[in-house]
Amino acid sequence: MNRILIAEDERRITSFLEKGLRSNGFTTSVVADGLSAYEHARTGEFDLMILDLGLPVQDGFTVLRRLRGERVTMPVIILTARDTVADTVAGLEGGADDYIAKPFAFEELLARVRLRLRTERIPEATVLRAGDLDLDLRTRRARIQGRTVELTAREFALAEVFCRHPDQVLTREQLLSQVWGFDFDPGSNIVDVYIRYLRRKLGTARIETVRGVGYRLRP
Repeated sequence: MNRILIAEDERRITSFLEKGLRSNGFTTSVVADGLSAYEHARTGEFDLMILDLGLPVQDGFTVLRRLRGERVTMPVIILTARDTVADTVAGLEGGADDYIAKPFAFEELLARVRLRLRTERIPEATVLRAGDLDLDLRTRRARIQGRTVELTAREFALAEVFCRHPDQVLTREQLLSQVWGFDFDPGSNIVDVYIRYLRRKLGTARIETVRGVGYRLRP
């Protein structure tokens, strides 16, 4: 199980990242200042760090520069509100492996995390299977018993979350955070709307409603 260090001082974002990453099988630890981020990252106990640039005590640029100066090669993804070209270039040239500007969609962050971890590990399967449902992550196509089913990008992202957690009850909050991003209105019924779309295309019995909790994909 991969361990991810989250260096972020905004609690709302930290909570969002922890829930999303843990629900996808990662172990997380959180630090809220740059000095702690540096000290934790150099222990060798983590597989990847998500690093905010605007940290107190030491900023993210300093943390990254110190780590790379000590030849710490752990992948680092910068996650920041600083979205200028100059900041992006400075982050990448300073040793970051990737750079994501806030606000962001969790599905994009998750894909980049997996990409950075995959470069040094066994490649992840490109086809997810749950019963007779296949999702091809490369072509973004769904197939049921050999028949291709056309899904929109958002429908596919929702189906992917379910296929990664077959027979597991997923709450609306989990689905919102992973498919629509942390700044989406938590009171929206958009999850229920897209569940209806998926049921029409994949079969009404495939996605089960767990009353008062959320939804479950029946494998």
